[in-house]
Amino acid sequence: MSDGVKLTASASYLPPHVVTNDELSQIMDTSDEWIQAHTGIKTRHYAINEDSSEMAAKVAAKLLSQSKLSADEIDLIIVSTISPDALTPSTAALVQKQIGAKNAFAYDLSAACAGFIFAYSTADKFLHSPQYNKAMVISVENNSKMMDFKDRTSAVFFGDGAAGVILEKKDNQTDSLLAEDLATDGNFEAVNSGRIAPLTEVSGNYYPQAKAFYQDGPAVFNFVTTTVINHMKKFMQTNHLKPDEIDLVIPHQANLRLLEKISEGLEIPLEKFAVNVDYAGNTSSVGIPLALSTELAAGKRPHKALLTGFGAGLVYGSLLLDLSDY
Repeated sequence: MSDGVKLTASASYLPPHVVTNDELSQIMDTSDEWIQAHTGIKTRHYAINEDSSEMAAKVAAKLLSQSKLSADEIDLIIVSTISPDALTPSTAALVQKQIGAKNAFAYDLSAACAGFIFAYSTADKFLHSPQYNKAMVISVENNSKMMDFKDRTSAVFFGDGAAGVILEKKDNQTDSLLAEDLATDGNFEAVNSGRIAPLTEVSGNYYPQAKAFYQDGPAVFNFVTTTVINHMKKFMQTNHLKPDEIDLVIPHQANLRLLEKISEGLEIPLEKFAVNVDYAGNTSSVGIPLALSTELAAGKRPHKALLTGFGAGLVYGSLLLDLSDY
C-alpha cells in the first residue's frame, strides 16, 4: 500500500461578538421575522478590532495542539479568504509568522465560498509529491468589514470566523480524499467584492478605494438550484453514490432556504446535512470547515462525507471524504 494523505486535525474559531437580527434592524430596513423567513439566520459573529490573520492564527494554534505537531513541522500553509488583511502580504504569510512555522511556505487562495474545497484539493496534491508531508489549510473570513450596511439584501447574510484542518502524509494508509470535482463558470456580475476601479487619469487627488460586497440574489439562487445541484448529482453518479449511501453532507452555508433546496434536489434528508448558518450566518469559505470541525468534535465519523462549495467566480466544487478513521 502506498502512502496516503489523511485529515488528522480539525478546528474552528468564531469571534465573541454576536450580532442578532434585531440589532441589524436598528441600522437598516429589515426585521428578525423577515431575515429568519428568507434566510433561516438568527445570529452571526462579527470580528471587532480583529484581523483575518489573527482569527486564522487562533485556528492554527488549535490545530497544532490537537495534532501534537510543532509549528516547524508544517511544510505548507494555504489560507482561503476573500477578506484578507491586505492584498499583500498574504494572510497566510502573517499566520506563518504568528505561529512560528519557519519551515513552511505560505500563500492565500481566492475561490470565494468554495475556497476550502479548492484549498484542500491543492494541499492534497502537494502532499502526494515526495517533497512535502504536512499541510495546514485554513479558511478565514472577515466579511463584516466588506459590507454595505445600507444594503439589506446582502448585509443580513454574512458573518465572520475561521476554521481549518491539518493534512498529513501517512505510511501505508489510504487517502481521506476519495474523489473530487472542481469547476469555474466566469460571471463577474453575480457576486463581487473589493472592486478597485482602474485609473482614469494621473491626478494628485487619486486614491484607491475598494467597493463593498455585492450579490445579485436571484442570479445566485438560480445558480445554486440549477448548476450546483446538477453538479452534485453528476458527482454522485460518477462516483456511484446513491443518496442513502451518503453519511454526511456539508454544503456551503449560503442560507437555510438554499440548503433545503439542495436537500430536496438530491433526495437526501436535511437531517444528514451539517448546518451552522442559523447561528453563524453565511461565513463564505469558513462555513464548510466550521461544520466539519463541529461534526468531528461531536464524534461523527462519516465513511462518506460529501463537501460542496459554491460562490463568486462563479466557482463550485465537491470533495468526497472518508473520515471513518479520524
